[in-house]
Amino acid sequence: MDEIRFDAIAALEARKSEEFGPWSASVEVPQSMIAAFAEMTGDRQWIHVDKERAAASPFGTTIAHGFLVLALSPVIKNSAGYVVVGHGSALNYGLERVRFVAPVPAGASVHGHTRIVDVAEEKGGTMLTTGVAIHVVGSDKPSVCFDWKILYRA
Repeated sequence: MDEIRFDAIAALEARKSEEFGPWSASVEVPQSMIAAFAEMTGDRQWIHVDKERAAASPFGTTIAHGFLVLALSPVIKNSAGYVVVGHGSALNYGLERVRFVAPVPAGASVHGHTRIVDVAEEKGGTMLTTGVAIHVVGSDKPSVCFDWKILYRA
């Protein structure tokens, strides 16, 4: 895996692309994970936890919470083919343009890919914006897509 210093602006800029990088490893999203997420967050909507009722839904089964799929982002990002090094801290600055495009059925596996969208020098650090798309394995349509802003500081 390539290492790029957080303050090597030119090297990070060279990674900017309209094209997404390689696919990450896949992560299974079993019903047990969905149920645990429902309990942890208090989001117990029937489409996530009631198998019988969900079977009659347009999806034919229970589906993962969009925020659960979003929470798998670090696994996806860690498969980008590069790692940002040399920083003292990496702070989640925010997410932009988050879209929940397609469902993730219980038992499906997801994977994703990333691309560098923007690099900006900030006082004492670098703001890196990474585009992320998470798909059900085998689907051309993303389930979740967004831009992730991380502030790297010395």
